[in-house]
Amino acid sequence: MKQILRLLLHLTFVWSIISTTATGQTQEKKQTGKLARPKLVVGIVVDQMRYDYLYRYYDKYKEGGLKRLMNDGFNCRNNHYHYALTVTAAGHSAVYTGALPAINGIVGNDWYDKSTAANVYCTDDKTVATVGSNNVTVGKMSPRNLLVSTVTDQLRIATNFRSKTIGVAIKDRASILPAGHAANGAYWFDSKTGNFVTSTYYAQDLPQWVKDYNGKKMPTEYMRRGWNTLLPIEQYTQSSPDDVPWEGTLSGAKKPVFPHELIGTAGDAFGVVTTSPWGNTMTKDMAIAAIKGENLGKGTDTDFLAVSFSTPDRIGHAFGPNSVEQEDNYLKLDMEFADLFNFLDTWTGKGNYTVFLTADHGAMDVPAFWQEHKLPAGLMNPTTLTRTIVKSLNEAFGEGEYIQGFENYQLYLNNALLKEKKISVKDVHEVIRTTLLSVQGIADVINLTDINNAPLNTYQLELYKNNINAKRSGDIQVIVQPGWFASSYGTGTDHGTPYNYDTHVPFLLYGWGVNKGETLRRTTIADIAPTISALLHILPPSGNVGNPVEEALKK
Repeated sequence: MKQILRLLLHLTFVWSIISTTATGQTQEKKQTGKLARPKLVVGIVVDQMRYDYLYRYYDKYKEGGLKRLMNDGFNCRNNHYHYALTVTAAGHSAVYTGALPAINGIVGNDWYDKSTAANVYCTDDKTVATVGSNNVTVGKMSPRNLLVSTVTDQLRIATNFRSKTIGVAIKDRASILPAGHAANGAYWFDSKTGNFVTSTYYAQDLPQWVKDYNGKKMPTEYMRRGWNTLLPIEQYTQSSPDDVPWEGTLSGAKKPVFPHELIGTAGDAFGVVTTSPWGNTMTKDMAIAAIKGENLGKGTDTDFLAVSFSTPDRIGHAFGPNSVEQEDNYLKLDMEFADLFNFLDTWTGKGNYTVFLTADHGAMDVPAFWQEHKLPAGLMNPTTLTRTIVKSLNEAFGEGEYIQGFENYQLYLNNALLKEKKISVKDVHEVIRTTLLSVQGIADVINLTDINNAPLNTYQLELYKNNINAKRSGDIQVIVQPGWFASSYGTGTDHGTPYNYDTHVPFLLYGWGVNKGETLRRTTIADIAPTISALLHILPPSGNVGNPVEEALKK
């Protein structure tokens, strides 16, 4: 009995010490502790990555790249775009704002501005100048056309601007829009000089680490090496034969076959490098250089690197999703991811950083490839389509320039002329719709100024409504059939539709604060920014309409 009493007294004493220590630790955290956050967030957007690429090439991926994210992270397997016109600028903006094009204002890569009677590029800014190149036009860029904040902006605000945010990509829009308005820097590739550049929106001179990378002249070296396959070509069993008629060619090439010479053109000396896997290598190396040069993840607050891999889009447009070129590109991109993640393990320490990966849109297979296999698909000639519309309007209302712009399958009408001739948008819509419904490949034509009365199914109606911005969208929307798009070329692929091959893209999370698992419930691109915001305990972006993927985050 005495031994039992002594044991009980001993346990009581030990418990009191543990309890006191725990209470003291809790009080210390309240008084002097910091909110737990990762040291670094790395947001990865792959340009033109369909969801099926995760599994199509899975058996050939290495263990440290995409497989690490898929098997050790959280996989949203039913992730889709929440608007109809799936293009690069809109995609990157939606990922980082959690908003719709209707709200964030980035309705496409380009749009027509009726107030100035001019086409607008998504990141155009004539008030700034190029930094890092003698190419004066490449740097007249900024995020000023983006109408809302990004998750990167919100992190800066939440830490009273102690956090650093950097954007890196081949494409200007893929670097600038994710980095946000308050970024410490954004850098993109000038294919004329082979340099990564920025604009005076961010700085008056390039940081030394960018100058050091440019000084290596890697694009010249990559052009010398050319592009050959990673594996023996007979092992590319997920692709069509190497030489098929629906593939495009690189500049200076006669046939679309390996090995590819990389030959520049006048005024675009290094652009061809970015249509090869070397573009991914340059992007990865610049991302690592940015982390080192800006000391990201080493400060007192969470930093954010927004990096976009633009090369898959350029290869897809040239060769198509079923090409040996695209398969080779993804096998090599997977290796670049492994290099990046291994570097992050040593830089911040494994488990101290968070990564998410998604895409700005998917892609349709090349229509000629589908046709060969008796699937419904086809091409329309955009010039013929435009001429058909113009002819129908002239015949109905007399000669006149009724169309001011044609972007994103949208027609921008000449409202002044319509008012002068007492013609309504409804009248114009009826003429165009009647004409185009007889054209093969056209599914419908809707009046965006009266979209609630459009004869669309509820699913597509919501997607098109989500695209409409009153100041930037057109008046008439042309809707193509699934498998169809307008192109002057008979080769390569395109995107920009509300169909599954364009909307279904990956969303993977990995690292600090992330559960291991997956979900098949439908998530949207708008959910990415609020998920990262929840992870960081910050306000979501100002235009956010999405919801956190709760099951992906540790409580």
